[in-house]
Amino acid sequence: MKVSNGPKAVPVLVWTVAVQLVLCGSWVYASDNTTSGSTDSCKLVSDSVSERKVLSRLESLTKESFTMDTTGGDETYTYVFRICGDAGGVQGAGLIQRSKKDIKKKPTIIGMYNSTQVIGGSDWVILIYRNGDRYIKHCSNEMRRAIVMISCNRKVDMGVLEVVLEDRDRGQDCFYLFELEASALCPAPILEQPHLSTGSVILIIGLCLLAVYLIGGFLYQRLVVGAKGMEQFPNHAFWVEVGNLTADGCDFVCRSRNREEPPTYRGVTSDPLEEGPEERDDHLLPM
Repeated sequence: MKVSNGPKAVPVLVWTVAVQLVLCGSWVYASDNTTSGSTDSCKLVSDSVSERKVLSRLESLTKESFTMDTTGGDETYTYVFRICGDAGGVQGAGLIQRSKKDIKKKPTIIGMYNSTQVIGGSDWVILIYRNGDRYIKHCSNEMRRAIVMISCNRKVDMGVLEVVLEDRDRGQDCFYLFELEASALCPAPILEQPHLSTGSVILIIGLCLLAVYLIGGFLYQRLVVGAKGMEQFPNHAFWVEVGNLTADGCDFVCRSRNREEPPTYRGVTSDPLEEGPEERDDHLLPM
């Protein structure tokens, strides 16, 4: 059999490589979709628009896995929590408990995210996972339930999962309680709208009136009266007088020298006085 090396073999090779790249890209995309979490993966017990809206506030936390180690008696446990995702790789489990003493022991499922309830406030969300593994000796052998309180904390991006308690000393409705803080639940800060004080309003009104007075007076003096130079300033003579009186008042109040200067002594000059021609008034006397 003879292999063709002509120009027709090139398009076939190109199409083969293109198909392989498309298949590889599709496989990678599918893998990413299976590993990445989403709040749509959670199945609500009573699906409603309001609960979905509250659950969507946790969307930015779905890709995170939270772990916490705790010691109870002689046992040390590790809790793994995910929002609408497989915790610790356990299919369908939202929160699990592992024994650090017996690593080979099967993890205990505390709650499944296919049975979810959610309650929300302004800066907090309570996430409830139901249908966990059954108790053996407690709580009437009912299924375990996890309650996770997620609250706002602007100082941390992703907080640390904390175990509050395991309430199993009752006949039914036992639960595990956890706490978690995250900045994603913090509401947007409300910016206070700027408002003007009374003094600012009065100042603005005064400046506007002053501008109207100056512009209007200038136009009147120039166009109607026909004034030139400084005479175009409205009420020029009045303001000149006000300025003079103000200057006199400041000089009167603030000057440091005495208000009435005492007469100063002037010495007699040594220059001889010029004698003028003597005037006689004898002719004015009656005869």
